[in-house]
Amino acid sequence: MTRGYARYVLAVMIAINFLNYMDRYVGAALVSPIQREFNITDAQVGLLATAFLLAIWSLATLFSGVAANYIQLFLSRAAVGIGEASYYPAGTSLVSDYFPQEQRGRVMSIWGAGSVLGIAIAYAGGGYVADHFGWRTAFFIAAAPGLLLAFLAFTMREPLRGSMERVGPALKRTTDASMRTFINLMRIPTLRAAILAQTVLYFVLASNAFWLPTVLHRRFDMSVTSAGLLSGGVLVAGGLIGTLLGGWLADRRLKAHPAAHLEVGIAGFLIGAVFITIALVAPLYIGPVPVFVPAFLITVIALYLHSGPFTAVSQNVVSPALRASCVTMLLFVSHVFGDSHSTFDVGWISDHVHNLQLALLITSPTLLLVAAIVAWTGLRTVKPDIEHMEAEWAARPAEVPEPAPSR
Repeated sequence: MTRGYARYVLAVMIAINFLNYMDRYVGAALVSPIQREFNITDAQVGLLATAFLLAIWSLATLFSGVAANYIQLFLSRAAVGIGEASYYPAGTSLVSDYFPQEQRGRVMSIWGAGSVLGIAIAYAGGGYVADHFGWRTAFFIAAAPGLLLAFLAFTMREPLRGSMERVGPALKRTTDASMRTFINLMRIPTLRAAILAQTVLYFVLASNAFWLPTVLHRRFDMSVTSAGLLSGGVLVAGGLIGTLLGGWLADRRLKAHPAAHLEVGIAGFLIGAVFITIALVAPLYIGPVPVFVPAFLITVIALYLHSGPFTAVSQNVVSPALRASCVTMLLFVSHVFGDSHSTFDVGWISDHVHNLQLALLITSPTLLLVAAIVAWTGLRTVKPDIEHMEAEWAARPAEVPEPAPSR
């Protein structure tokens, strides 16, 4: 397939990623009006985000807008999560078979930029629509683009598995995936380090992304619109810079440093631990000098450095036949043990210490240091794991053509 078609596929995948995160985080911009209407606690609001991760996507977002009570809203958000569970593993494998190993850090970062834009639009647009037209309308609008993107995804052509590898065959189909091979993926040291580090990181990312507009609303007495706009602005600027910069840095260092993808992520975790602490304790301004926004912006940039590089390295150490399974494992472990409960956990802590800011301060810096330590354990295994994968794939027989039908 042509290079132009590969870019078209990437563009469609970026749009789908954008829609996914817009659907996911539009609820975060609507916490205050939802709490007022249903009279629920921070822990219950946190469970709405948990519901998303426990579990057809835009349709479920639409149902969120007609929810008459908390139970209906919970169930509709749970259904939205099914969309991410299905599209992301297949999408990552698809993109990996359109672009070679040396470009995957940048390509995965560009793809990941769609999620940042989705969060930003959800915050800014969701807060504005909620203030002017009601919070239910925000869910209706977020549901609209799904059908168009579903059609575009349906018409995309499937690449050959392994078509962008340096060695080995390019296959139409593979049958490697099974429960046994799925479980055995965690025996790959580099992949295990990346998945466990991201599991810890996802707790921090999800809890802060979800609760940020509420922190601004309570701490600095901002309106829902202002809190959403500021949150969206910080996340889109920092997220785009961090996501794109991380992929560029990792690919640039890759030839001389085989573990560059993990190194970039570790640096981001450590920088983020410092600046998220500053952001959570600093005032909005010291005199005329802004403090909170620059500190949080640096935090977001640092934490998003890992996005493309970690996705790329996880794809590089597994065979093309198991890349979707690899992402499924990553999502399963990271969401179930990482962010699926993080918004509830922080909400629960907030309810008990009566301070949402303190709840985030207790969890975020500590867990970022843990993420850095876990990722560090995989630095020595990146090169041997990639070489082992390439040797196994190179030894794989080429696809045998089907015999012509007899006459």
